[in-house]
Amino acid sequence: MLKKILIGIGVLLFVAVVYFGYGVLFPKSPPTSTSFSSNGLNIKVSYSQPSKRGRLIFGEEKDGALQPYGKYWRLGANAATEITFSKDVTFAGETVGAGSYRMYAVPGATSFKVVLNSETGVYFANNEPDYTKDILKVEIPLQDAPMETEKFVINFASDSVGINMDFVWDKIMARVPITVL
Repeated sequence: MLKKILIGIGVLLFVAVVYFGYGVLFPKSPPTSTSFSSNGLNIKVSYSQPSKRGRLIFGEEKDGALQPYGKYWRLGANAATEITFSKDVTFAGETVGAGSYRMYAVPGATSFKVVLNSETGVYFANNEPDYTKDILKVEIPLQDAPMETEKFVINFASDSVGINMDFVWDKIMARVPITVL
């Protein structure tokens, strides 16, 4: 009888290890990073990429939106999104010193409030940040995305004025202009 109990416990333990190990090795929202380098400026963003998977992404809470309007969003999944600047820059017209920051947003129907916060190294960032550590808040208008996007993505492109950092997911895009000081 003891042998059957030990075998049963062993099987349950094995199943638990496989289940949780699979989630770690193959997360639904895999971690990724994107970067930009030009003329001595290096920008790196580390975030996790959630997928749409048939869900309503942005909208009213009462409609079951994954990311309701007016609510904190970590700009990805899992860990807090972090951005690092190698030089002082303007971020949507506001001055930011070189360094690393937690970056999050508060989505709205027509714009995102994008915030840089001095609290870094936060994993499982479901909890809202320490708002007293916010160093910058900017309002970014939304645009229609060139095409519907299944996986949330942050990317960079340069133009004649500076660099654009785009947040693209579902049918929307928010563009943050960045220039070197």
